[in-house]
Amino acid sequence: MTHFLQTVIDALSLGSLYALAALGIGLLFGIMRLINFAHGDFIAIVAYALIVPSLDVTARLFIGNFSWPILLMAVMTVGIVVALSANALVFRRMRSASPQNLMVVSFALGYVIQNLLMMVYGARPKGVGVWSSLTQVVEVAGLRVPLLQAVTIGATVFLLLAILAFMRLTPYGVQMRAAAEDFKMARYLGVRAEFVIGLAFAISGLLAAVVSLLFVVQTGVLSPTMGVNIVIFAFIATVIGGMGSLVGAVLGGLAVGAATSLLQAYLPADIRPFRDTIVFALVIVLLLVRPSGLIRLKQFEERV
Repeated sequence: MTHFLQTVIDALSLGSLYALAALGIGLLFGIMRLINFAHGDFIAIVAYALIVPSLDVTARLFIGNFSWPILLMAVMTVGIVVALSANALVFRRMRSASPQNLMVVSFALGYVIQNLLMMVYGARPKGVGVWSSLTQVVEVAGLRVPLLQAVTIGATVFLLLAILAFMRLTPYGVQMRAAAEDFKMARYLGVRAEFVIGLAFAISGLLAAVVSLLFVVQTGVLSPTMGVNIVIFAFIATVIGGMGSLVGAVLGGLAVGAATSLLQAYLPADIRPFRDTIVFALVIVLLLVRPSGLIRLKQFEERV
């Protein structure tokens, strides 16, 4: 039982990381019908912003001596600036493009970002050390829980509730919900389209920054393609949760994380290398049974 509960905590932690990334993807899809595969590269940019470009083997932090609130604000600012810059330089010029074209452009943008990171920092992985105190383990009722896992789960719950409250209780959130419901009609009714889209990109960048910081603390390694696997699993989480649903994105992330962790813990050793294949097969089965995902959005079905 102790081993099972330990696995459940691991699953919640991994699922929370995927859920945060899926939130950023799902938010933009709800407003623009944009599947932003460059979101993973936003995560990488934020991570690399922490280090000195000229150092190669072990990177020293720019702001390693700062307190955690300053560090958190710094990385969130970088994430927001990166997302808004991508919107201004690339996606704003393609407002009338089809979702398929937007997706291809996001692929191309991600590839450009990866190569820019290689040009500036080099292709070799770099080691970083930040918030080492979060690697400490706390024993609760016989369970060994790293502080980082607790922080990851808590951050996901807090950000989900904060975003839901923002969407429901603030005028800007109401405008974003109206745009997600029917973007053209919302513009006719006076919703400022560019402002709403920019706000969606800013929130997406903030979420990318949080994922980046948590991932760096967990792994301690940077690479130009570090966000690729995260965004793939986050996209899967968005699809199985229900495209455009924020709650669905979180549920999908938790489901993917749970499946990954449980399979890693209980599969026989000779089958364990095929863990991701089994996860993807389970996703196919789920979508065959429920093509619209866990949470079905009526407005999306009508618009499709």
